[in-house]
Amino acid sequence: MELSVAGRRCHIATGGRSFNPGAALWPPLVLIHGAANDCDAWRTVAGGLTAAGCAVLAPDLPGHGLSNGPPLRSIEALAEWLPALLDAADVAQAILVGHSMGSLVALECAARHPARVGRLALLGAAAPMPVADSLLSRSESDPDHVYRLMTEYSLTAPFQLAGGGGHGIWGPGVTLAIMRRSPPGVLAIDLAACNGYQNGLAAAARVACPTLLLVAGRDRMTPRRNLSPLQSALPQVQRLEIAACGHAMMNEQAQAVVRNLLTFLAATAAAVTPALS
Repeated sequence: MELSVAGRRCHIATGGRSFNPGAALWPPLVLIHGAANDCDAWRTVAGGLTAAGCAVLAPDLPGHGLSNGPPLRSIEALAEWLPALLDAADVAQAILVGHSMGSLVALECAARHPARVGRLALLGAAAPMPVADSLLSRSESDPDHVYRLMTEYSLTAPFQLAGGGGHGIWGPGVTLAIMRRSPPGVLAIDLAACNGYQNGLAAAARVACPTLLLVAGRDRMTPRRNLSPLQSALPQVQRLEIAACGHAMMNEQAQAVVRNLLTFLAATAAAVTPALS
């Protein structure tokens, strides 16, 4: 579906079903993609969530995928864009689910707009989320090199060797293809936004809602050893782990992602903040 958000066209996937939050088990889930990605990173997860009775909004962030640009250059700006998306979709309160860069956006939005966020799920998260200088510079001069490097580091070796995906789909190719079709310059902007965001731990301390940290056990992009400061800063946090999985968990272990999100939603159903009237 398409909406006008902050005066620009926004493309939004809804998990293969019409967006009907009134018929859903929980408030709508907003799925926020990572750097140089778009809503298709969530395709299988979104479908699994809607099949389980959830209402899903998976937007292409500004300047990504089929959404009009320009891309926003900071995590803070993206966090301020999300309430405009909720307003356009006539959603008073949502459950934010963010992956990688999207986890920072979701975190900052939850801290800034607590009444709009009933629950928070952070996948492949770390705060801060530094990016090596070599990647930052190469993302401008040779983005395809960085796309291939990110694909390699986002997936486990068994998944890459076996092909993944099933039914003739080359799983690693899915991750790579989504990034390769991102508009020129988006990768460099997104990586710089992640690298420049220094408010993560302060934002985490202000999050008022139940929060899930969903961790990939073999994540080399945001490894478990970097998660402790963020986990300690969050007031109401539950941590779940997908053991044999890399950073691109929605591709490599989509069904496990869905199961863990549904487990979190069920476990925290009684703790939802009342929606805005």
